Amino acid sequence: MYLFESLNQLIQNYLPEEQIKRLRQAYLVARDAHEGQTRSSGEPYITHPVAVACILAEMKLDHETLMAALLHDVIEDTPATYQDMEQLFGKSVAELVEGVSKLDKLKFRDKKEAQAENFRKMIMAMVQDIRVILIKLADRTHNMRTLGSLRPDKRRRIARETLEIYSPLAHRLGIHHIKTELEELGFEALYPNRYRVIKEVVKAARGNRKEMIQKILSEIEGRLQEAGIPCRVSGREKHLYSIYCKMVLKEQRFHSIMDIYAFRVIVHDSDTCYRVLGQMHSLYKPRPGRVKDYIAIPKANGYQSLHTSMIGPHGVPVEVQIRTEDMDQMAEMGVAAHWAYKEHGGESSTTAQIRAQRWMQSLLELQQSAGSSFEFIESVKSDLFPDEIYVFTPEGRIVELPAGATPVDFAYAVHTDIGHACVGARVDRQPYPLSAVALQRPDGGNHHRAGRTSERRMAELCRQLESARQNSPAAEKP
Repeated sequence: MYLFESLNQLIQNYLPEEQIKRLRQAYLVARDAHEGQTRSSGEPYITHPVAVACILAEMKLDHETLMAALLHDVIEDTPATYQDMEQLFGKSVAELVEGVSKLDKLKFRDKKEAQAENFRKMIMAMVQDIRVILIKLADRTHNMRTLGSLRPDKRRRIARETLEIYSPLAHRLGIHHIKTELEELGFEALYPNRYRVIKEVVKAARGNRKEMIQKILSEIEGRLQEAGIPCRVSGREKHLYSIYCKMVLKEQRFHSIMDIYAFRVIVHDSDTCYRVLGQMHSLYKPRPGRVKDYIAIPKANGYQSLHTSMIGPHGVPVEVQIRTEDMDQMAEMGVAAHWAYKEHGGESSTTAQIRAQRWMQSLLELQQSAGSSFEFIESVKSDLFPDEIYVFTPEGRIVELPAGATPVDFAYAVHTDIGHACVGARVDRQPYPLSAVALQRPDGGNHHRAGRTSERRMAELCRQLESARQNSPAAEKP
């Protein structure tokens, strides 16, 4: 039972004793079922399902999800059956275990159509019960944490699959901390040398930034204290994979990325968010066109926050995110917040959950209309890598579309009949060709999905990193 203690410490704070007993029973069944099995590292196999359950317990998910996490490999890897699980733990847990087992059988091969069919099955499993994907994301997270014992070629394959499928899926569902960890681990496994170099350079750059960070932090806290606004202010560190993507895909220089000082302000309610925004703009000069209101218009995954970019002390760029405690929790947990244990059994539908339900309904419709599995995966992948724009109908309804959408796309998004019948369009009151890529993001930026990075671009990236490393104080040490 010693392995169960790590999980027990996490659930003692929020689950009632009766549900903890059920979890203990599930653990014992899983332990006995996996008796004698080991992982590639040589550890007892039971350490894996316990770790998966712990990841979900940190998100305070319900006891059924945690039980299914403990049992998620039992049907696939042991003689136990679905009927056994249903008899012991009920239909809901058995269906979750079976759903995860089916996903485990999917192998993302090189043949595109086979991969697309597998992906279709995974998405459809998520539509039936989104907790299946939450368990699968936790399963993938622990597997990524323990990649070291695998062959290099297998590590790269799993890392690429993680960056292409699982991390975007976590993002689409609004589970930020899982998405970030999968990106960092996938980046390290797929490009170990690039990861190491960027990590060294970022470490040196962060050391040089401490004084300025503290100065800005003190000024923000001081201004909000003077205004009588209770809040919590913290700095935001940029993640290595995010830095790498900006350098490669958007061709930004390393120093231009690291020179931005980013902060987050957490307050009690949404009205106070706008008060804080006003105080920030009186403290530092705002940059025109760089305020984004995701509270009034949330992102597709339910994310809500105010973003503003300003010019801080000595002309340094300062970015601030302003949100409530609930918005902050939603930004970290996304739809998983809906399945978090509720002490009074409430059924509050979160913004992220409502949007996820709409998205999953659209997946069902897409499943029915797609001509092939390949067409389906391309459409869903476009949704998983959201570069959204928001278009208003004449009645004021907001329609979400991918960047690069045309007026025809907008017409079909409003209604199929309008798409069939439209003969002309106006964008910002100006006539515009129906097939032209007329719809841009609010900040006016052009975003293109990048293909393979050119050798010239990669050489420039390496040169920038080497230059940054040589110019850092750490590089001067003997």
